[in-house]
Amino acid sequence: MMKTYLFDWGDTLMVDFPQALGKMCDWQIVEAVEGAKETLAFLSQKTPIYIATNAVDSSEREIQLAFERVGLAQYITGYFCKANLGVGKESSDYFIAILEKLKLGSGQIIMVGDTLDKDILPAQKLGIEVIWFNKEAKPHQCEASITQICELTELCRLFERSE
Repeated sequence: MMKTYLFDWGDTLMVDFPQALGKMCDWQIVEAVEGAKETLAFLSQKTPIYIATNAVDSSEREIQLAFERVGLAQYITGYFCKANLGVGKESSDYFIAILEKLKLGSGQIIMVGDTLDKDILPAQKLGIEVIWFNKEAKPHQCEASITQICELTELCRLFERSE
């Protein structure tokens, strides 16, 4: 069964420069995370891809503009954020709202993100398959129950194995 992918935004697909202020679409410099373009180009041919971000400053359109600036928007089906869901990602209600909007069950989604507490654990709690983009290979006590990748391009190999 084909699954829909949800990706976190900052430090998962685009570099989140801590010194940059304001909305990412307005930053002087924006940059895709290494491997993001290749991974999204591959996956988008096979499955829908959505952004699931906790960004509170940016609207759906402003998030899309940031993705356009780095050439990734063409691979994205849609964007979920606090502005269009009314709830932040730290709550499982965030993922419930996405499931309702997409009219999908938790078993039909894969969440990919770099932050255990906001991207991975709330989604996993709902039965959503999760993939932790643990680029620094940080140890964690729950890591045995969570699929981890250190490079985004590993998602292509994982996808091919699951077909």
